[in-house]
Amino acid sequence: MWGYRTRDVARLLGLQAAEVRRFARDGLVSPGRAARGAYRFSFQDLVLLRAAAGLTRAQVPAARVRRALRRLRAQLPEGRALAGVHVAADGERVVVRDGGTAWHPESGQLLIDFEVSDVARQVAPLLREAEGDGPARGAEDWYQWGYDLEPGAPEEAVVAYRRALALSPEHAGAHLNLGRLLQDRGEAAEAEAHYRSALADPGLAALAEFNLGGVLEEGGRVVEALEAYQRALAQDPALADAHFNAARLLEAMGRKPEALRHLGACRRLAALGERS
Repeated sequence: MWGYRTRDVARLLGLQAAEVRRFARDGLVSPGRAARGAYRFSFQDLVLLRAAAGLTRAQVPAARVRRALRRLRAQLPEGRALAGVHVAADGERVVVRDGGTAWHPESGQLLIDFEVSDVARQVAPLLREAEGDGPARGAEDWYQWGYDLEPGAPEEAVVAYRRALALSPEHAGAHLNLGRLLQDRGEAAEAEAHYRSALADPGLAALAEFNLGGVLEEGGRVVEALEAYQRALAQDPALADAHFNAARLLEAMGRKPEALRHLGACRRLAALGERS
């Protein structure tokens, strides 16, 4: 199964393997189990263990480390990329900042500060070591690795997504994410091809159409871009950014009534988001 091995986690974070296993037994993290019961840690586990390592090196009592990090584990955002999350520990107090929101489960004095993207940069060298593993890692493993690497090591994430696609050419998530990374570095033609490949997955088609519209618009293919935004909205009418982009293009084309309809939909969706 996918996950970071105990010895790799220990090496990355400057812990002993026994300490990593103890944190897992204490319930600070919930790693999966591979064959023969070996631990497999997630990227979020690494974030928590990074905080644990800092607190341990600062000689904070073990009971305080466990108390602080159990609460941090419950409060870290789920279901989203952690690139924007900032974690700090002040003694046994762990402070988490996510955008404009900050919260902490405990209190203390000693400051240990790091960005979650730093963890991604630490993980990146493992990718090169694993490239020789061949079929031992499946497409979903490489996809998840790419997702973890994006915040701090986007070039390594590109390598991981390409490995996922070499094993599973139809992996729509890898196509979508790789397309976005390639678009960011100006490789528009290849990005477009990956977005078009992602269209085959009904669950990702709306987002793929939206991203396709963006890369087409950047290339000056405005009519095709508008058509892509409209196809995205046909599949997901709640894509506010697609409404906004369509409105902008329609207005530039002199089709103001259509532009106003999309702009109105965009404003209604924004209002709904503010009330939720």
